[in-house]
Amino acid sequence: MTIFRKELCLIRGGGDLATGVIARLHHAGFPIVVTELAFPLAVRRSVAVGNVVYENPIQIENMRVHLCESEAEAISKSEEGIIAVLVDKGIPKINASIIIDARLAKKNIDTAISDAHIVIGLGPGFVAGLDCHFVIETKRGHFLGRVIKDGKAIDNTGSPEPVEGKGDERVLRSPKHGKILWNVNIGDSIVKNQILGSIEEKTINAPFDGVVRGLIHPSVVTHQNMKIGDVDPRQTENWRFISDKALSIGGGVLEAVFSCLKL
Repeated sequence: MTIFRKELCLIRGGGDLATGVIARLHHAGFPIVVTELAFPLAVRRSVAVGNVVYENPIQIENMRVHLCESEAEAISKSEEGIIAVLVDKGIPKINASIIIDARLAKKNIDTAISDAHIVIGLGPGFVAGLDCHFVIETKRGHFLGRVIKDGKAIDNTGSPEPVEGKGDERVLRSPKHGKILWNVNIGDSIVKNQILGSIEEKTINAPFDGVVRGLIHPSVVTHQNMKIGDVDPRQTENWRFISDKALSIGGGVLEAVFSCLKL
């Protein structure tokens, strides 16, 4: 631990972008507690700390992640340098001095600027100076990772950034309501039209040749058109690592935090 060991960070949400924030803070020496849903919706589960709810404990790159049953256990684990995760929709009573809403809901669900000494919101839905102290830009491009001190992030476009010309088709969506039975695993190479999984009689087919980058956990009950998977057209092992986008957003969070702390 470092000089930041007394600055407890609460991260609301444990998806892949949140994990980039967690990694930056963890490597800087901050103790971290994460809150997640009972059934996390992360697709890129191989690099999402929220996946610990399904598989406990886990390791992401060099970070150890444990699911905790109580606030006291979470605080204790965070002091050991372990990423502690609690299933909690609200804000646990852990006296966090820094709160980061990393749920990427595209709207402010319940975060208030008064929640902690430093409150940060990721992406659209937050207004810096009103809902939180800082907003971090999450849209790829020239402004990715920038710290916004007054105003809001760029509005959500609803479309992923293209990779080798593949945009919306990279995202797998649920054909109907229900639970998915997957035939493949994250990291598998696939070919166009291969059956990746199914919900009852409805199949989910590969849109092109590539690699499975992410799959929602089969315990999740999906609804029609819900994002359930991610396919990369490149033959790559990038699915194993926190993305450049996530780490850039994490760098913005670090800048915002460091600008406030009195060392």
